[in-house]
Amino acid sequence: MTDTAFPLQEAAFAAIASDPTVQSLLGNPVRFYDVAPESPTFPFAVFGDWKTSAYAGLPGAFEHDIRIRIFSRYGGRKETRQIMSALHDVLHDAPLSAPGHRLVSMRFVFSDVFLRADRGSWDGIMRFRAVDEVLAE
Repeated sequence: MTDTAFPLQEAAFAAIASDPTVQSLLGNPVRFYDVAPESPTFPFAVFGDWKTSAYAGLPGAFEHDIRIRIFSRYGGRKETRQIMSALHDVLHDAPLSAPGHRLVSMRFVFSDVFLRADRGSWDGIMRFRAVDEVLAE
């Protein structure tokens, strides 16, 4: 199987990291990680679970179930929602490109925000669904 997930992740990160609104919320360079550092500066975001499967009906295509997690210590949901809004604007229907791949679609599916058990931080989760295909060489 050709790995289409990592090139798509790189393209998504490049779009996120270069967006001025995201930079205003998550710093520049953006605090958006594949794996969060041990003692991160808040707020920050990470790629969460990312599942890839063959896309039925389109040979050479793959479906990606992408999760993004946002962590905030702001005194309420506002900061988390602002970050989610900025990430939505960057990724939903984004014209992402990766060498050797064609993005068919990138769609927002849902989001949720909840107070973590420590009662001092907020956790936001976003889900996107992407379909891409490997281009013939």
